[in-house]
Amino acid sequence: MVPGVTLYWLLNPHKDAEIMQIITPTAQPPAGSVYRCAMKVRWGDLDALNHVNNTVYFRFFEEARVQLFEQVWLIRPSTSVSVLAHASCDFLKQLLYPATVVITQELVRIGRSSIEMNTLLEREDEPGVLYAKGRYVLVGMNPATGKSEPWTEQQLACLAELMAT
Repeated sequence: MVPGVTLYWLLNPHKDAEIMQIITPTAQPPAGSVYRCAMKVRWGDLDALNHVNNTVYFRFFEEARVQLFEQVWLIRPSTSVSVLAHASCDFLKQLLYPATVVITQELVRIGRSSIEMNTLLEREDEPGVLYAKGRYVLVGMNPATGKSEPWTEQQLACLAELMAT
């Protein structure tokens, strides 16, 4: 055993076999770590019903994701990029103009080459009142080969530094 290293046995969902993953606890943020950012609702975000259009929620989530990951590693040009493998949103309450929204990204899980996050959208002037919640999964990829690749220790350490628990 190596001091400070934990071995995890995981079930690989794409193959019916166990895989072993070595994770250095200090090299990655723990589940539950969060990253928050705020952005203004624009008049053009409204639809014919005079509330924020449902597609704009995905843009808010995308912008929050880009703000986080451009600080970490995954914005071009780079030898590592990420692709969005899953995105979902539950619309809980209609959002009206004017408003400033706060997007919270909460780490659910880091896999060998994937990251799963929950996303929460609330108004800045109504903390704790959820207007939408979602989930996304990013997969690290080598742009030259088009294949998934594991996160580096440097990428995980940078992510850990940006996310607070």
